[in-house]
Amino acid sequence: MFKKVLIANRGEIALRIHRACKELGLATVAVHSTADENAMHVRLADESVCVGPPSPKDSYLNIPAIISAAEITGADAIHPGYGFLSENARFVDIVEAHNIAFIGPKADHIRVMGDKIAAKEAVGKAGIPLVPGSDGEIHTYEEARLAADRIGYPVLVKAAAGGGGRGMKLARTPNDLAEAISTAKAESKAAFGDDAVYLEKYLELPRHIELQIIADSHGNVVQLGERDCSLQRRHQKVLEEALSPALTDKEREKIGETVRKAIEKLGYLGAGTIEFLYENGEFYFIEMNTRLQVEHPITEQVTRIDIVREQISVAAGNPLSFSQKDVVFRGHAIECRINAENPRTFVPSPGEIKFFHAPGGPGVRFDSAVYTGYKIPPYYDSMIGKLIVFGDDREYCIARLRRALTEMAFVGIETTLPLFIDLVDDPEFQKGDYHIHWLEEWLKKQDAS
Repeated sequence: MFKKVLIANRGEIALRIHRACKELGLATVAVHSTADENAMHVRLADESVCVGPPSPKDSYLNIPAIISAAEITGADAIHPGYGFLSENARFVDIVEAHNIAFIGPKADHIRVMGDKIAAKEAVGKAGIPLVPGSDGEIHTYEEARLAADRIGYPVLVKAAAGGGGRGMKLARTPNDLAEAISTAKAESKAAFGDDAVYLEKYLELPRHIELQIIADSHGNVVQLGERDCSLQRRHQKVLEEALSPALTDKEREKIGETVRKAIEKLGYLGAGTIEFLYENGEFYFIEMNTRLQVEHPITEQVTRIDIVREQISVAAGNPLSFSQKDVVFRGHAIECRINAENPRTFVPSPGEIKFFHAPGGPGVRFDSAVYTGYKIPPYYDSMIGKLIVFGDDREYCIARLRRALTEMAFVGIETTLPLFIDLVDDPEFQKGDYHIHWLEEWLKKQDAS
C-alpha cells in the first residue's frame, strides 16, 4: 500500500479522497491555489503545497507544480479526483515517469476513451451496443450527407474530443446539416483544439443511464449497477438516482453483464463509468469516463461499497476486496448537486457563507467542503456540495430527501436548494417518468408560472 497520497484537486472531492486515505492509514498532501488557502481539504491534510494563483491553468492544471509538490513532500501516489487532470493521459505518463503511482486507469485507456470515435470502436468490438452513427470522423460535407441519409434524421454532429455538451449540434433535416457541422467544428476547435466531428442518430426522448465498474490488475472486473442521470440542464447533470426507476431487473442484469465482460476484454484498471442513452428498452453507448464520477456516492449507498477506497487499493496492486457475487443492491439513493447559483437564472453566486447548516438524520449524507465563514471563490465550478439520501425504496427515499432539503440552510449566498424543493413534489418526478429533456421543459414551465 502507499504511504502518502497527493490529492490533485479541490473542494468536496479532495475532502472525500482525504477521508478515504485517512481510513486506510495513509498520509495526505493537499495542493491548492492561492484562492483556496483556507479550504477544508487544505486544513485537514497532513501537508499542503500552494501550486499557483487562482486560475486553474496556473494551479490545478499546472503539471510541473503538482509534480514538484509530490516530490518535495515525498508522496508516492497521486489521486486526481474528477475534472482538472483526471483524464489527461500526458499527466499520467509524467507522473509515472517520476516513479509516482497514478490512482486511476492506464494512460492508453484514457487516450482511447478520450477520443469519442476511438472509444466507440473499442467498446463496439468488446460487445457494447452503440448508437447508429458514421464510420468514424466526418471529413467532408458529402461524406456527412451520405452518413446522415443512412442513419436517418434527426442526427447529432458531435465533437470527437467533446464533453459537457460542447461541440454538439442537432440537424433535424438535410437543410440543417451544413450549418451544424460548421458550428460543431468551430466550437470543438475553440474548446478542445481539435475540430474532428462524427455523426450519431439523435434519440428523441432517451434516458441517460450509466454503469459503474471497477477492475484490478489481477483480471477481476465488477460492475456496481447503474445510475439514472437523466435530469440535466444544458447537458449537465443536476440530480441522479441509483438504481434507475426505468429498468427492470432483467434489463439491469443483462446490461451489467455485457459491460462487465467488455471491460474485462479491454484489460481496464481502476474505476470507470460506461454511459448510455436508453430508449424503448435498448441501450446505446455514448462515452466512457475513465475516472471517479461526481455521482459515485449513490452507488456506494446502494451497494455498501467504498469506491474511493477500492480505487486506491487496486492502484497499489491489491485485488478487489469483493467479487461480483458479493454485490447486492439494497434500497434507493438520490443525489442533488447543490450549486452556489440563483435557482431560476443559474447565475453563479460566489461570496462568503455567513451561516451554514447541514441536514442530518438517518440515510442522509452531505459531501461538501464548505463551512460557516468560507468564501466561495469565483474561479471554479459552482457546485458546493452533494446531498445524498438513501431509503429502503424510492418513495421512502424521496420523502427523506424532501425532509433533508428543508433542513439545509445557507445565508450569504444563493443556492439551487429551492429548485430541488419544488422538483421533489412534481408528480412526474415522483413517478420516475422523465427523460434527458424533461428538466429543461420543467424549468420553462416554472419560469412561465
